[in-house]
Amino acid sequence: MKADLHSYLQGGRDSLLWKLDGLSEYDIRRPLTRTATNLLGLVKHSAVCETLYFGVVFGRPFEQELPYVGDGAETNADMWATADETREEIVALYRRAIAHADTTIEALALDEVGRVPWWGDAAVTLHHVLVHVTAETQRHAGHADIVRELIDGAAGLLPGHDNLPPADESWWLDYRQRVEQAALDASKRST
Repeated sequence: MKADLHSYLQGGRDSLLWKLDGLSEYDIRRPLTRTATNLLGLVKHSAVCETLYFGVVFGRPFEQELPYVGDGAETNADMWATADETREEIVALYRRAIAHADTTIEALALDEVGRVPWWGDAAVTLHHVLVHVTAETQRHAGHADIVRELIDGAAGLLPGHDNLPPADESWWLDYRQRVEQAALDASKRST
């Protein structure tokens, strides 16, 4: 069971990092939603999540203190990259956070208990944390997929396995128009 959970977590991690490939500094940082969702911020936030859930929760602190979490940190500081934070630094942080998390996952049994201070010091098992962080990572990979599609039209699950129908641009244009027409038709019926 642990291997299955770990595999799904790794799939989300890989997908999230893949969404940065081939994009400019501006494109990986630019906010594309009202809440400023951006690709590099999703990676930075995911690094923080891994260090907290697989580190702090199980008494295995991460090697580096992260100034954008904890008391005194700016609200949402982990959800975007400052101009001084490079892509390489944030990706390297995420990779180190993953390695730290993987060490925790490998070292502990699924029924090992930790405590989540930001959940009122709730007791949780490694199993619970693995499910939670996997869901969180996959959720953010989905956000990244949509943000990336808004940037340059690229979409899909993983390199070499996009999980999309095999179709050309003409098919996608027609498909989108059919979906748009259905939305228009439904809105006319509801008025």
